[in-house]
Amino acid sequence: MSDRGDFAVRTDPFRRELLVHCYRMMGSADEAEDLVQETYLRAWRSYDNFEGRSSLRTWLYRIATNSCLTALEHRGRRPLPSGLAAPQEQADTAVALVRQEIDWLQPLADSEVWAATSDPAAVVVSRESLRLGLIAALQLLPPRQRAVLILRDVLAWSADEVAELLGTTTIAVRGLLRRARNQLEQASPREEQLAEPDDPAVRALLERYMAAFEHADAVGLAELLREDAEFEMPPFVTWFRGRDAVAWFVGGTVFSLPGAFRMVATRANGQPAVAGYLLDADGVYRAHAIQVLTITTGGIAHIASFLDPALFRWFGLPPIVDDSGVPVANEPNRGAPCPSTP
Repeated sequence: MSDRGDFAVRTDPFRRELLVHCYRMMGSADEAEDLVQETYLRAWRSYDNFEGRSSLRTWLYRIATNSCLTALEHRGRRPLPSGLAAPQEQADTAVALVRQEIDWLQPLADSEVWAATSDPAAVVVSRESLRLGLIAALQLLPPRQRAVLILRDVLAWSADEVAELLGTTTIAVRGLLRRARNQLEQASPREEQLAEPDDPAVRALLERYMAAFEHADAVGLAELLREDAEFEMPPFVTWFRGRDAVAWFVGGTVFSLPGAFRMVATRANGQPAVAGYLLDADGVYRAHAIQVLTITTGGIAHIASFLDPALFRWFGLPPIVDDSGVPVANEPNRGAPCPSTP
């Protein structure tokens, strides 16, 4: 029997990694936060009965995983637009943007993952298991397959441990894992040429990308894109593939006047990212979008622009900045509404 007096001291060190685990399961930082809270509430209520037959970490993961599986019984997967519709690939063609209010996949700020991690090898492994494309592919798996794959291939649990957690047999776990790996192999993107976020060339490219937005420079943006680059922007289902199509759309629809955007570099899902602030009628820049970039050795391969100002809190970013990027004090934290057009 455990003493409740030491509950917080013993369990708090696992809170961050449990958030990441729930995010992998749910595809949502907001839902992951709620499920971690639920996990700790359930653990607190049951702590007197924790007998230590497994480690405290394993026990918490068991509670968190079962909480996620229960939550997934009541909702569908969180997609990206590229998982719902075919892309627009023609430039200079009238496009009707289709907005759909569904539960979209969300990015996860790197600051929520690695702030307390100093082991470079652990960072690399964790980064690879949080790539946005992989998280989107995980959402295609049935919940139990998703849980098995994460526990076995990411957290390195044994088949016996996973079987005990799920209340099934080791043979069944191996079958679930095999099917999950096969489906993931077909759905997940090839990422062997991804450039590392800390690479000086990547940082330089990111600076050029932000400058293209701040100066409304469609030509400059096109120079940074791979020929097969993709651009998507939930909550709009419409998305674009191909350098010409992306540059044409962004240049003609997103870019308005030089100076309409202020961009701030950040990190999400182990990838370079930027926070975009859009100039409002009152002369300040309001939170507009978090953009996660997939950068390869050949240029930018994918841009996911999440038009959701509420995400900024996860990145520790202010909702409003002035022309110099300095947070504006004493302004209501209402953010910028997601517009009818980007």
